[in-house]
Amino acid sequence: MTSQPILEVRDLVVEFATRDGVLTAINGVSFHVDRGEVLGLVGESGSGKSVTGLAILGLIDAPGRIASGSILLEGEDLTRMREAQLRRLRGKRLAMIFQDPMTTLNPVLRVDTQMIEAITAHEKVSHKAARAKARDALAKVGIPSPDERLASYPHQFSGGMRQRVAIAIALLHRPALLVADEPTTALDVTIQAQILSEVQTLAQEAGTALVWVTHDLSVVAGLADRVAVMYAGRIVEQGSVADVLENPAHPYTAGLIGSVPSRNRRGVPLSQIPGMTPSLAKLPPGCAFAPRCARADAGCRNDPPVVAFGTARMHRCFHPLVTAEAAA
Repeated sequence: MTSQPILEVRDLVVEFATRDGVLTAINGVSFHVDRGEVLGLVGESGSGKSVTGLAILGLIDAPGRIASGSILLEGEDLTRMREAQLRRLRGKRLAMIFQDPMTTLNPVLRVDTQMIEAITAHEKVSHKAARAKARDALAKVGIPSPDERLASYPHQFSGGMRQRVAIAIALLHRPALLVADEPTTALDVTIQAQILSEVQTLAQEAGTALVWVTHDLSVVAGLADRVAVMYAGRIVEQGSVADVLENPAHPYTAGLIGSVPSRNRRGVPLSQIPGMTPSLAKLPPGCAFAPRCARADAGCRNDPPVVAFGTARMHRCFHPLVTAEAAA
């Protein structure tokens, strides 16, 4: 008997009202994340990764809305909760790290003020105990001299240090679920590697389920347990990192992998996926990837079904690179 996933997203649909009509940014997305597991949510810009993360946190504002589907956090449907209920969950059982730490940090308040407020909003503890917890949180994410740094303002930190502070705040209450929206994209490689290692370790120690939103497959390869590949608002392939990266089924996944520089021989031009990501307002009929796909035919004008195969794998493709028979 398997335990209940920390997060279970079922047939999620997110719509935005525009001048040209209703735009479907997320169309029937389903996935789950278990305790202590890291799921990489991968795709090009505009694929719907960040919107999915915001939907999980209940941060889709007008003109957007969750049109249908469910988002279950430890069995509770977040889409049916009122804003006041979600506010009590955010920062405690549910946390998010954004790409720009200044989105999280208030530039005119000292770090200790912000961290202590985050603690006392969810826990009845003394100011002294809250400050001690904040200091320990900074130390855990590798910030030297945490007592001194608590008295600093965000602008006195480097970009990497600010992101560490944001991560420390997100992990203050050992949340059940952490959504990270490309939090290391703007950082240099050395700092990125340190933060990835620290987040992975802290998530494992706390049993936190982690959804890591990124366009960088190299990050997913070293961090995630499973990967979900998004294209034009849909998940087109999902499975373990080893299976998907070593033996991709969807042509789009193969194209992403082929465009990673480390997979190309020196002196040989980088492989590229032809064309551009389509506008969600003007998606082609059937498979959205068909206009860019060398394997597409007339049948791809129909909507490809979800095909489950192998060990907990799925794809949406009429002409996959890996068939269910071969996977078996």
